[in-house]
Amino acid sequence: MTIQKWSDKIIVAELSDDPQFTEEIKSLMDMLEPKCSSVAINLSAVSHLNSSNISALLRIRKRVLAGKCRLLLCSVSERVHSVLTITGLDKIFEFTDDVATALASIQIANQT
Repeated sequence: MTIQKWSDKIIVAELSDDPQFTEEIKSLMDMLEPKCSSVAINLSAVSHLNSSNISALLRIRKRVLAGKCRLLLCSVSERVHSVLTITGLDKIFEFTDDVATALASIQIANQT
């Protein structure tokens, strides 16, 4: 797990499966407290999501969007993406193939 400030306005988080997932999300939420940042979450090490994980992702999304920032989910496995699709959440989350693409997308959007 790594959560790092990539810049003043961008946080990159690499999450893993539970039980670490819950603690990592909590750490990410704490980083968002002072001000909103756009967030790229690398899910390449996450092999499954449970309802608690989904709820945590939705809380992060709500906080990020409230600050007019962006949340991108990166490197989502087919299994995790299918869970998000079945729940209809694939329509509310933004996805990118990898962190580099997410960072580029956020930077381009910040320039406009």
